[in-house]
Amino acid sequence: MAVQKALIIGITGQDGAYLAKHLLSKGYEVTGSSRDVMASSFNNLNALGIRSQVKLLSVSINDFRSVFNAIQTADPDEIYNLAGQTSVGLSFDQPVEAIESIAIGTLNILEVIRLLSKPVRFYNAGSSECFGDTGDTPANEQTPFAPRSPYAVAKSTAKWLINSYRESYGLYACTGILFNHESPLRPERFVTQKIIAGAAKIKAGQIDKLQLGNLDISRDWGWAPEYVEAMWLMMQLDKPDDFVIATGRKESLKYFVAKSFEYFDLDWQKHVEIEKSFFRPNEIVTSVGNPEKAIKTLGWKKPTDIDGVIKMMCAEKAKSI
Repeated sequence: MAVQKALIIGITGQDGAYLAKHLLSKGYEVTGSSRDVMASSFNNLNALGIRSQVKLLSVSINDFRSVFNAIQTADPDEIYNLAGQTSVGLSFDQPVEAIESIAIGTLNILEVIRLLSKPVRFYNAGSSECFGDTGDTPANEQTPFAPRSPYAVAKSTAKWLINSYRESYGLYACTGILFNHESPLRPERFVTQKIIAGAAKIKAGQIDKLQLGNLDISRDWGWAPEYVEAMWLMMQLDKPDDFVIATGRKESLKYFVAKSFEYFDLDWQKHVEIEKSFFRPNEIVTSVGNPEKAIKTLGWKKPTDIDGVIKMMCAEKAKSI
């Protein structure tokens, strides 16, 4: 059999790096893109020891010609789109960039695939943010979208574009609606890594206080390496479909803080300060997903929940103390 070729658009982030590692373990030839290969550090690929095994090219996802040239060059059997704006908070300050990089970027990829004669399978990264506030009922694939941020609006638009192209043009295109998923590769601008890094620094005597926003929000936190496996499993089905990827368990950010500080033998209440300026406008209070379809249909193993995620992230951070 010919070697399978994959193109990961947005390979520099947490998910892109873990997905590249997973595909390489399956024998794929992997090409990855970033906005500017010459300026990117590829720290995550280096951290996983796979930088030399991946071909790299530059892609501006909201530029159709750039996307077209990249897909022609890589000639992939599978395309994974993990690019675009990644911050909900930033999308309130830069809504146009959110729409262009997420919605228009997805449309560009779909159009290139439609124009190609070679059948290509396409995975697009969706987001639990599309559901808005789920309340105590875990969201599944039939739960209506109720986006509350420009980021979520863009992700919702991309999801409906996927459905439209799948139904109208017969493309193999699917969306993974991923709830929060973490790992040591998360940068500290993500609150989970900020909390764990802060606890580690306090333990080491480097700082004494950590400022955080709303601790009463609840989320469904999972382990990123398991979530990229679900992405790949979606692409192996005979017919494309969309899946919620989650753990099914929600806990408050306060719980995440308490458990992280407990790992380092610290009382979080002595070190954490609430900073009102960190509160997001139109914040989602509760977000939790139902992964039953993915577990049954994809054969995805029951995912690691928040306690395991915290333990693994803290253990990795403790190495640097």
